[in-house]
Amino acid sequence: MLQYKRILLKLSGEALMGNNDHGIDGSRLYDYVSEIQEVIQLGVEVGIVIGGGNIFRGASGIETGIDRVKGDYMGMLATVINGLAIQSEFERIGGKAALFTAINMEPVGIRYNKPQVLHAMKEGFATIFTFGTGNPYFTTDTAAALRGVEIEANAVLKGTRVDGVYNEDPEKNKNAIKFDTISFEEAYNKGLKIMDLTAFTMCSENNLPVVVFNMNKKGNLKRLVMGEKIGTIVGN
Repeated sequence: MLQYKRILLKLSGEALMGNNDHGIDGSRLYDYVSEIQEVIQLGVEVGIVIGGGNIFRGASGIETGIDRVKGDYMGMLATVINGLAIQSEFERIGGKAALFTAINMEPVGIRYNKPQVLHAMKEGFATIFTFGTGNPYFTTDTAAALRGVEIEANAVLKGTRVDGVYNEDPEKNKNAIKFDTISFEEAYNKGLKIMDLTAFTMCSENNLPVVVFNMNKKGNLKRLVMGEKIGTIVGN
């Protein structure tokens, strides 16, 4: 039995780099898409928000003198590039994927609208949400929270390279303590950097749980949607 029938999967752009220092690693792209396709075949409806940090990060552009608003738009364009790569990989392995954009970008993608997204999901398409919220000063975490609320997802699944939320960075402290569950309020009070505050608040106010898990461990996504205790659940 499925624990999550409809999910919003949030992936960082950096995750697509694999072992590279920039761009898209083909083997990592295949691994992610094949895992997502597997849960779609189980009947899970999947929305995906992908970051763009492997190509360009808006905030870092300020350091080189780029205007913040223009830098954010550059970062949002990077998410479209990643989204097209994901869509192409789905099609290459025999899956179906629809690319949605927050602004008009025909023929690159379809302008986001909820009815068309839900129809695509029910037809077995992976739905990929790109160009963030369409506005500067908002992160792709916020875009994930927004789209998750809009499509009435059961949860936002945040795929990372660590297996959950810890009280300290487990890559720096081997004795860091992992949380199986934690409330939004406690995570905020402890200063845990799970998502940005705007995204966190939106999930909390709309009672949308966030599950932080290791996407790089093969089979984790399937085990998670099937109800195994994978990662950390953040909720009210």
